[in-house]
Amino acid sequence: MRPFSNSHDTNSAAFRQCRREFLARTASGVGMMALSSLLGGEQTQAATGPAAADDPLATNGMLGRLDYAPKAKRVIYLFQAGGPSHIDLFDYKPVLNELQDKNQDVPKEILGNQRVTLMTRNQSRFKAFGSRYQFSQHGESGAWFSDLLPHMAGVADKLCFIKSMQAGPINHDPAMNFMQTGRQIAGRPAMGSWLHYGLGSEAADLPAYVVMTCGVPQQPILSRYYHSGYLPSKYQGVQFQSSGDPVLFLTNPEGITHADRGQIIETVNDLNRIKLEQTADQEIEARIDAFQMAYQMQTSVPDLTDISDEPEHVLKMYGPDVQKQGTFAYQCLLARRLAQRGVRFVQIFHAGWDHHGGLHAKITRQAGHCDQASAALIKDLEQQGMLEDTIVVWGGEFGRTAYTQGGQAKPDGRDHHPRCFTMALAGGGFKPGVTYGATDDFGYNIASDVVHVRDLHATMLKLLGINHKRLSFRIQGLDSKLTGVLPCRILDEILV
Repeated sequence: MRPFSNSHDTNSAAFRQCRREFLARTASGVGMMALSSLLGGEQTQAATGPAAADDPLATNGMLGRLDYAPKAKRVIYLFQAGGPSHIDLFDYKPVLNELQDKNQDVPKEILGNQRVTLMTRNQSRFKAFGSRYQFSQHGESGAWFSDLLPHMAGVADKLCFIKSMQAGPINHDPAMNFMQTGRQIAGRPAMGSWLHYGLGSEAADLPAYVVMTCGVPQQPILSRYYHSGYLPSKYQGVQFQSSGDPVLFLTNPEGITHADRGQIIETVNDLNRIKLEQTADQEIEARIDAFQMAYQMQTSVPDLTDISDEPEHVLKMYGPDVQKQGTFAYQCLLARRLAQRGVRFVQIFHAGWDHHGGLHAKITRQAGHCDQASAALIKDLEQQGMLEDTIVVWGGEFGRTAYTQGGQAKPDGRDHHPRCFTMALAGGGFKPGVTYGATDDFGYNIASDVVHVRDLHATMLKLLGINHKRLSFRIQGLDSKLTGVLPCRILDEILV
């Protein structure tokens, strides 16, 4: 092979030619080593920065080392897309029923000059709309639940409620972006992508960030809600399909064996590595990683999704829908199985909570789909010894109004309300059996302890061992963060 020139001119023809020869002669050897890894060898450990391998705070992500001893290793986010009505689920407001019985409006001094949507902007009246559901207190904590959620009420003392959540956007798309990425506008990394980037992956044969969708989407669940944004593409969420093969092209074509597929992938990746050497393009690296992960998933995913090995009492705990692919119950069980296998962030988008009309029938049906499985997931994680280091999040992008939409004589719908809403959390270092924050008597304004979305993100990061100020990515000359640059606080009052 022609020796490299002593010249450091990397643009010279001689340098490029020597490089091509070197890569051509070594690509097959590198490819065989990588193929050996694909066929069952140990996964190569990623560089971990300055942290020592035996450091309990070490991570194989870009952070290298955690800032705090972590209380949580993973997150399961049960996102209730559409905006569940806190007034009909968790936030008991009998004053609204009294006003409704008297055909009175929510007082103007309560409404103030807050933003409302175009759907209620021109209403002549803002008639009080009480909940038609019965509320009662449960557990030693005395947490309030409506009778829509009997199973979640049964795990009341495992839950930590934040009843004073506040977001900014008043419409679904920016609000969902906001809850996932900390920004209203598209193009920012989702929290799951930030965790994969910062902490790395514990799973050798599954993605670090998995997304599932279910329910009836009144608004589309867009890929930008779980995208990597300006982070390299390798960190974006991987969606599991709700029907058929969970992952596209999971099955090999007829006549192609698993080993054949591995050789095909490595041949393609040999070419990708040559291009990567030439350009140092991170997207090529992401493609190599994706092909290798896809190959691994051909064997790991069928085992993951075969729930026949689950004990009967576990399946019964999740309810009859657990046997139906694509249901919320099935996906909750799958979330636990993914977490067991080292997946860092699992998110279920449970669509169908946007109830501008027909509230009674729709919210009854929606709660019925998710109540038993939500409670079962928490009990299952606890039985598996995983709840203490798994953060479970239950909530949507905003709440609903205390007044009826349209001012109907028979009110049966609520508008969007980002001013205050409720989220429930469990495990991973959150105090069980506590309620933090409160709304006013109308469930319309926050009466104490405002919690911004940035505060929640920063608190979750701390439980995962991360100082939110240090988890950043330089883009366009700025160090961008999940929590942004505006002030935020850690909610130490609700941490164990």
